[in-house]
Amino acid sequence: MLNRGVASTCSIRVAIVEDDVPLRNGLCRMVQGAEGLCCNAAFSSVEEALEALRGCPTDVLLLDIGLPGMAGSDAVPVFRQLFPDMAILMLTVFSDRSKVFASICNGARGYLLKSTPPGQLFDAIRAAYAGGSPLSPEIAREIVDLFQKTGPPQAPALPLTAQEQQLLWLLSQGHSYDSSARQMNVSVNTVRNYIRSVYDKLHVHSKSAAVSAAVRQGLIG
Repeated sequence: MLNRGVASTCSIRVAIVEDDVPLRNGLCRMVQGAEGLCCNAAFSSVEEALEALRGCPTDVLLLDIGLPGMAGSDAVPVFRQLFPDMAILMLTVFSDRSKVFASICNGARGYLLKSTPPGQLFDAIRAAYAGGSPLSPEIAREIVDLFQKTGPPQAPALPLTAQEQQLLWLLSQGHSYDSSARQMNVSVNTVRNYIRSVYDKLHVHSKSAAVSAAVRQGLIG
C-alpha cells in the first residue's frame, strides 16, 4: 500500500513491512500522526516492498523479521543494495541473538522490539535517519551479555590483507559476494578465497561472525 497523500510537513518518510494487518495499520497511523514523520508506504511482504519502493523514495524502513516468503533478516542486504541511503530498523517480538547479529551485520541500522512505546519508536526513527543506531534496551542487554560471555575477540593469527579488509567492509555494508566481487573488480571465486582466509585468520565460521569480529577489533569502521 502506497500513501500518496502524505503531509506536506513531513521531513522523514517511513515505510513499513509487517504481515500482521492490525499491527501494520496501527504503526502506520502512529507514524503518520508523529511530528515530522509520515508513513508513505506499508507492505505485507518483502517481495511486495522491493517492487513498490523503487518508485517510492523512503528514508527509514521498519522491517519485521518474521515474514511470509523472504525473512526480514535475510532481506536486509537486498534492501541495502537497492536503496543504500535508506536506514533499516528491524522489528521483532523477541530478542533472538542470532537474528540480531545477522541483521546488524547485514546492514540494519537498529533493532527494536514491537512493544517499544510510540514515543521511543519515533525517537528511534529520527535517530536512524540522523545516522544513529537505536536499540531497544532488551536488545542492547542481550548484546552486552553476549560480549561479556564471549570475552575479547582472539587476535588474528596473521594480519588481514587490504583486499580482505575491503571485502569485510563491503559485507558489513550489506553487499553480497557477487556485488562485492564487482566492487573489487575480481571474480566471485577470488572473493570466496578471501573469505576462507578471513575465517582462518579471525577464527570464525560465518560471514556475520567475521564482520562482528572485524568491527570489534577495529579492522573495519
